[in-house]
Amino acid sequence: MHHDLELGYVGIEVPDPDALTPFFGDVIGLVPGEPPVDDGVVTWRNDDKAHRVIVQPGGANDAVFVGLEAVDSAAFDRTVARLRTAGHEVGDATPHESTARRVARLAHTTAPWGVRIEIVEAIASASAPFTSKLMPGGFLTDGVGFGHVVFATTAFDESHAFLVDGLGFTQSDWLEMHIADGIELEVRFYHCNPRHHTIALARAPFDLPQRLHHMMFETNRRDDVGAAFDRAWDTDLAIPMGLGLHDNDRMFSFYVASPAGFLVEVGHGARTITEPWTDNRLYDTTSVWGHKPLRAPA
Repeated sequence: MHHDLELGYVGIEVPDPDALTPFFGDVIGLVPGEPPVDDGVVTWRNDDKAHRVIVQPGGANDAVFVGLEAVDSAAFDRTVARLRTAGHEVGDATPHESTARRVARLAHTTAPWGVRIEIVEAIASASAPFTSKLMPGGFLTDGVGFGHVVFATTAFDESHAFLVDGLGFTQSDWLEMHIADGIELEVRFYHCNPRHHTIALARAPFDLPQRLHHMMFETNRRDDVGAAFDRAWDTDLAIPMGLGLHDNDRMFSFYVASPAGFLVEVGHGARTITEPWTDNRLYDTTSVWGHKPLRAPA
């Protein structure tokens, strides 16, 4: 398998980063990351890396950067060269940026959907192993990155080319379905390692308030999904998709809305990519069962 990249981290910008602390810590079951370099930043992790979610102060109320970690120095060089060959401008990080991200090397470009993409090498380890009383089984991250992210964009075709030609991703499969009168849903799923999808793109009919639809964390134990669902249910947070089983990646999961508006999926048991991958096909439904809306925003 062509395996150069893994999802390293996501950067979220909100007016008050501390406002997401009860959500990430008490509901999702993440633990604080290493102390940030910059004032006002709050970080979270779901494994032994220094950080996986970086929350910084600002007005975007959205994802503003995504870090893709190269598996080694050669993979970093290949990815940067591929981006430049595909016609994308790639810049080098300042020493402060590399220090803040806790990486050995960092190059950056901008995706057509408007989010900065950081290609990084060697994210530092945390000072202590991951342990969470709320997630006793831990999360599945080894060799596949911290999870996945899904973005909605009007620049759908350009974003597809950016992922495939620029970053070297491969399409896993795609979804097309009718969701309301005059509204069709199209989502394409892309892999760069054994995880079924590291990034997915939804075709947006117009510019939406947030580009980030959701991020996903996969647990090692099925019961930890149920416990997280109970914690979400005990809050007043919206639960737009209750427990269910996705059709394409076979993930057992639910979705809860963060206080910032983007969703977080907590799941278990997704199938993995094998080579040769011969199942790049159309799906016409999101789920085999479940994933029904349970609670609207308060």
